[in-house]
Amino acid sequence: MTAFFEGIQYLFVNILFAPLDFLRRLELITWFGANTINWIFMIICSVAIVYWIKQLRIFDDAGTENQDTTAHSFLK
Repeated sequence: MTAFFEGIQYLFVNILFAPLDFLRRLELITWFGANTINWIFMIICSVAIVYWIKQLRIFDDAGTENQDTTAHSFLK
């Protein structure tokens, strides 16, 4: 049974966390390089939010959105 848990430890520590160890070492060299992934995620989220708001405005201007309080059965 010990070998099973040591196998799980090896999987997580040596394989799955290897990219995080790389980022930890990279942070000592360059902060911007280590946080590139965060910047990419922030850009993707910003673009998604702008697209979402644009779509909401399109439906609101067209008047196709049902704003009746009884649109859902659980609001009755």
